[in-house]
Amino acid sequence: MIREYLKNHILITDGATGTYYAELTGDSTRYCELANVDHPERIRQIHTEYIKAGAHLIRTNTFAANSVTLNLTRDQLKPILVQAVHHARTAVGNGDCFIAANIGPIPRAGMADLDILDEYRFLVDTFLDEGLTVFNFETFSDLEYLPEITGYIKSRMPNAFIITQFTITADGFTRKGIRLEKVISQLQQIASIDAYGFNCGVGPAHLNRLLEKMDWGNDLVAALPNAGYPEIINERTVYVHNPEYFAGQMLRLKDHGIKILGGCCGTTPLHIQALVHALQEPASITAKKRKTVWTAPNNTPKPSVMKGTTKDLIVAVELDPPFDTSFRKILDGASVYKEAGIDLVTIADSPMGKARIDSVAMAAKIRREIGVETLPHLCCRDRNINAIKSTLLAAHMEGIRSVLAVTGDPLPDGAKEDGIKHVFNLNSLSLIRFINELNRDIFPEDPFTIAAALNLNAQNRSLEIERMHKKAALGASLFLTQPVFSDAVCASFATLSKPHGVKILAGILPIVNRRNALFLQNELPGVTIPDELINRFTDDMSRDEAQEIGIQLAVEIAEKLRPFVDGFYFITPFNRTGMIVEILQRLQLCK
Repeated sequence: MIREYLKNHILITDGATGTYYAELTGDSTRYCELANVDHPERIRQIHTEYIKAGAHLIRTNTFAANSVTLNLTRDQLKPILVQAVHHARTAVGNGDCFIAANIGPIPRAGMADLDILDEYRFLVDTFLDEGLTVFNFETFSDLEYLPEITGYIKSRMPNAFIITQFTITADGFTRKGIRLEKVISQLQQIASIDAYGFNCGVGPAHLNRLLEKMDWGNDLVAALPNAGYPEIINERTVYVHNPEYFAGQMLRLKDHGIKILGGCCGTTPLHIQALVHALQEPASITAKKRKTVWTAPNNTPKPSVMKGTTKDLIVAVELDPPFDTSFRKILDGASVYKEAGIDLVTIADSPMGKARIDSVAMAAKIRREIGVETLPHLCCRDRNINAIKSTLLAAHMEGIRSVLAVTGDPLPDGAKEDGIKHVFNLNSLSLIRFINELNRDIFPEDPFTIAAALNLNAQNRSLEIERMHKKAALGASLFLTQPVFSDAVCASFATLSKPHGVKILAGILPIVNRRNALFLQNELPGVTIPDELINRFTDDMSRDEAQEIGIQLAVEIAEKLRPFVDGFYFITPFNRTGMIVEILQRLQLCK
């Protein structure tokens, strides 16, 4: 039946259960699968809301329902599985929604392969005994067990419909390091799989970028991205509320030939409702490439601008290190900025948990070959305290004397099921303290300037200012703010209580077009763009028209902030160094 439906329709699935359950209940620590027995009315409510929103495929609330994850015996686990099917059926009622048995990856936990396969068979047998014919395997990172278990399903029920979904990072790899194209090639060889696709890991814009170049032929492909990237607020993972933006991005996925659309972490019934409504409208897809120029290096570093500088305004510019070893573009950008007379090039440290070239290694290369001072970001997520110390020793050896200490963005939720763990021995506060201790003990003659982040876009601005004072007391003397867009945030600089001896660089992130503005608003934590600024862009603008508006906005914001800050922190959008240089020239901050 589902095969016939897909011949003439886009199949809309439900959205997230786990994050939506946490949003409804305020409980983000307990497995929502346990609620199948403990709070059945809540699970039926979630299914019902998704059906009313327009979902045509409902997944059972069983993603993490296995003996290993829940630490239960099979006798204890089976009622959770059976009740999950019952709740989905109750919500569907006499409607024509499909119900899929939802199965996530089973952690190894020291188990032998035969034991893991036996656990998968137990799950499958339970669902088959309950009469389900659609199976959805999601958030996988490799194909290790899928051929065997999907083949087992077909041996028991030849007409079963099987969907397998993989979590992909923004750089196009699974969490086990398998490239997107290889995953697809391997899936296409497994006859027992009816549809394949991608869920979790990234938001809709990044999934669009990864999938737009693919030719699916007659394959049935699913796309269930996250709502965006989460922000940690009061130790809770919070996703931006962005149904309209999400729906617009999903339309582009439909235009890429994707036949099954839905949502993962952070999505709600409102996201699915917006998607259903938006399916009547066309989506446009544009992609442009630009050439880069490699210039010969000038390896004479200038003296550190942060050591007792008397400059009226410090100018820092951020460049992102590449996802691979193609470093020439970033060196080219650093060379352009050096010629423009900037003071610092800052290098991000794998933002949003996506692996890039190490920020310190990249900063050292730029300093050596271009001859400009660098400020690498150093986050706590991927390093224990020994690794952080080793990195700082290497940075000092390379002549780097400024470091931005940040906690670091969390890994996407899908990584947890792949055995990838956060490494957070420190947070930004304790990292600042640690660097300050190294300054006293190891680098007393030539210490690091410690920079830190300041987010004045936060709802609780007073709390952020309090954290700034704590960071300053621990040793931070330079603060780089999150990108500023609103008049209210601009005005807050005028009354900001700044610690003695501290310098603040206001973050300026030029917008390149309307799509970019919507992405920043919806998928970049800590950024808030007023509607009136977004509406200065239109979808039919040329690249040059949109870029000119982005330049004008950046200049306007910088002029408002100029009297109240010690400098600016310009973030280069999409390696458009020329755009930043033009802004610097209009602000008379350029040579």
